Amino acid sequence: MLARNRFLLLVVVGVATLAIVSLSLQFLNLIPTTPTAEDRTFPALDGGGASAVGKSRKRVFPALHTLEPNPLSEAYGYCNTPNRSEQAWEGHSPADYKLLSVQVMIRHGDRYPLYSIPKTKRPAIDCTLSPSRSPSHPLLKAFIGHMGLGGRGTWEAPLSSVPRVPNHSACEMGELTQTGVVQHLRNGQLLRQAYRRHDLLPADWTPRQVWLETTSRSRTVQSGLALLYGFLPDFDWAELSVRHQWSTLFCGASCDCPARNRYLEEEQRRQYKLRVGDGELDRTYADMARTLGVATRQLRAANPVDSLLCHLCHGLAFPCVLGGGGARACLTTAQFAVIRRQQLDDERQRKEAGLYRKYAVLAMHPYLNRTAARMERAARGGAGAELFALSSAHDVTLAPLLSALGLTDASFPRFAARVVFELWRSPAPARKGKGERSKVKDGEPFVRVLYNGEDVTFHTAFCRESDRRPRQPLCPLRNFLSFVRRDMFSVLNATSYQEACYRR
Repeated sequence: MLARNRFLLLVVVGVATLAIVSLSLQFLNLIPTTPTAEDRTFPALDGGGASAVGKSRKRVFPALHTLEPNPLSEAYGYCNTPNRSEQAWEGHSPADYKLLSVQVMIRHGDRYPLYSIPKTKRPAIDCTLSPSRSPSHPLLKAFIGHMGLGGRGTWEAPLSSVPRVPNHSACEMGELTQTGVVQHLRNGQLLRQAYRRHDLLPADWTPRQVWLETTSRSRTVQSGLALLYGFLPDFDWAELSVRHQWSTLFCGASCDCPARNRYLEEEQRRQYKLRVGDGELDRTYADMARTLGVATRQLRAANPVDSLLCHLCHGLAFPCVLGGGGARACLTTAQFAVIRRQQLDDERQRKEAGLYRKYAVLAMHPYLNRTAARMERAARGGAGAELFALSSAHDVTLAPLLSALGLTDASFPRFAARVVFELWRSPAPARKGKGERSKVKDGEPFVRVLYNGEDVTFHTAFCRESDRRPRQPLCPLRNFLSFVRRDMFSVLNATSYQEACYRR
């Protein structure tokens, strides 16, 4: 009896230990999540069997939302260090669906800080490119050479004067690093693999069919070129036109919107009140300021989290200064964690307050309207329709885009984040029987939205899972068109962009 009880005790302990280890590994993202061949299936539309092409994934944001996010682990995720295989669901569709177009908006890759911490040395990072330095990429050497031919392309002013690769041995403020280039070479290669079998682009594509637009910041220009090269290695410069977007909101000629600015100002006031009311944050800034021998106000203005993130992402020790008697005093990860915790709190409360969502709808409508127009042209099959459009942007572009789409659970855009809009056409309906119209019409156009490779379509405001029709693996394009042209303004009690922008 004693031996039997011991055996049962060992079994119970073993099962519990395995459960704890499994949960821990999943939380730390140590278990590979790349889909297996068995996972890549869609339920057949007729209800019989499955097609081995792809699967509409419901595990959109695989974080454990019941737990408070750890500021340090979240920061490492924000770095997006290119040292692991990445899952991606771009290009997966039900059997016999045809891919009509793809539109991508990216955040630039890893960059040097925009601010410096008073009385400390700037991070020692080399912003030239070298295939022999880590992180590297098999395409990096060829990419460097191809960028030297960029004068053959067509560049809208003022882009022609922007360097096509980062080129300073001591990085300048905000400059793209080699890590940032590699991140987007990987993104482009990933999309190339995803769409290769769909014959998205003809071999003789024209400048109109491949659209690249960017702000004039070197980090967005270079990030866009890196992704494009990963997607189309050795592309023909003579066929490429690079368009300039003067606003980080990519609003083109539709940027004038007084109400948008008012909502942003209200949101900024809310953020300020949250920060000044945070006692732990105030104490942390005061402690950091004493360490550096500067005024607390001066340290806050220097936005130290930007520089500390760079140290963290590049594996550099946090800054130190020499104090009295030659003793070294250093900033700590605990202080950094407090600042990141406050940022996460602010992000959560921003979503709950609702002001930012109103700002985001007005900020991103012009871009979404152009996205919808491109989809319509591609669905009609008109000559010269954009088949692949790439917008190289900033965190202040992607964050409101995610909010405007209603993706409330989406994390803040990391370095080299990507939002992808795919347009698909379902198979043509079966031929009619004898005596009926026999002409076979094209099937219905559908849209998919992906964020960093995860299918988030049925988490968007225009196509919630609760509204999903039976056996409908994708979202009808008409849902997206209705959302962009009218429904998205419901949070503003308006029915159009003009009405929402100029309402008092």
